[in-house]
Amino acid sequence: MTLTQLRYLVAIADSGLNITQAAERVHATQPGLSKQLKQLEDELGFQLFTRKGRSLESIAPAGVRVIEHARKVLAEVANIRSYAANERGEYSGRLLLATTHTQARYVLPPAIAAIKREFPQVSVDLLAAGDSEVLGRLDEADLALISTAGSVPQGGLAIPLFRWRRVLLVQNAHPLVALQRAPTLAELAQHALISYESSTRADSSLQRAFAGAGVTPQIAMTARDANLIKTYVRAGLGTGLLAEMAIGTREDADLRIIKAPAEIPECITWAVIPRGRVLRDYALSLLHWLAPQLDRRDLRRVLEGNQESNWPQPPEWAELIQSAAL
Repeated sequence: MTLTQLRYLVAIADSGLNITQAAERVHATQPGLSKQLKQLEDELGFQLFTRKGRSLESIAPAGVRVIEHARKVLAEVANIRSYAANERGEYSGRLLLATTHTQARYVLPPAIAAIKREFPQVSVDLLAAGDSEVLGRLDEADLALISTAGSVPQGGLAIPLFRWRRVLLVQNAHPLVALQRAPTLAELAQHALISYESSTRADSSLQRAFAGAGVTPQIAMTARDANLIKTYVRAGLGTGLLAEMAIGTREDADLRIIKAPAEIPECITWAVIPRGRVLRDYALSLLHWLAPQLDRRDLRRVLEGNQESNWPQPPEWAELIQSAAL
């Protein structure tokens, strides 16, 4: 049994049992991958997949267990390689981040630029996805960046980075401008709303806030990208509700920013790291840039399992960008 065989096995499972896609994923030929799979099954003495003709039809019950253990073995091998690279002071590699469009567009650019200056031989890849999809990409990423309104994300070690609020974005002639204050939820419910796609879920913090006030929001449309929300605000489709990080640039000068109702809760942006993962030094530097209140030594001790997590209070977004500008 070899690590290559285990890597091929996991690739087949992750490619939906499509041998061609699995071969592309691991940069192998299809015949070579099939040969390695057969050799592994011959050594184990049973089939890992059920077959229909020459195609793989499903993962056999025994195959499920073997694949589960193969993932653990490959993860530990990756950890050993990361640990060795850190010990050697080797600062080249690939940093893969799973994140939302808002984080990718408005939060990460200066952080990644700083990492590239410090570690010029590191390539950075972004897996931008919707809020509900980000943690599903964690298996293939070094870490994920996701925001929640109070609840701690599951699926890994969650580290709070910073806090932020939502704001309203309207045309200059919108009736909410005349209030000269943040509207109440009842007042906001009288107007069409454009927000992130997660806003339509019954368990979203937005829906819960409106329900608590006994009113129902008029969600005219949703989008993953804050820029799309702005586009449709300009088109007159409604009031935009979006993250404070996504506004305030020169390109927004034609729109008015209004505080959102106080009942809409504050959000926290988290870094979520697979448990047991050894991060490269440049990944730790990225976390420290995004959350300077974190001590790098504490981060490493917690990740290594040598210290309980007791994270400091994350700063507000305005505090973070102010400190970064100094």
